Amino acid sequence: MAWGDYPAGYNAKVHGPYDPARYYGKPDTALGQVKLGELTEWLARRNVGVSGIAGGISRAFWRWQHKYLQPKKVGIAPFAQVTVCSIIFFYFLNYGKLKHHRNHKHHW
Repeated sequence: MAWGDYPAGYNAKVHGPYDPARYYGKPDTALGQVKLGELTEWLARRNVGVSGIAGGISRAFWRWQHKYLQPKKVGIAPFAQVTVCSIIFFYFLNYGKLKHHRNHKHHW
């Protein structure tokens, strides 16, 4: 698959219009349906390479966007989610500086 091409499993005659939020590969058992003994085999079938992780993140972003940003009547939920995620991100980014400003009961 080159940059800008459709996934290998996509067929326009079978699947219809392309949806970036959908996985076009071979369907597999859902995680909730996997038995505990089959978990290692199920994990071995996952694509943990850079392209697999990037594709999963892209599909998750498109699903989020279709659910929260692209409806006709958008509420406050996507803006609140982005705000909370950015607060958490910047907290972890500045944690090293913030931990020195704690108020301790006893100073050793």
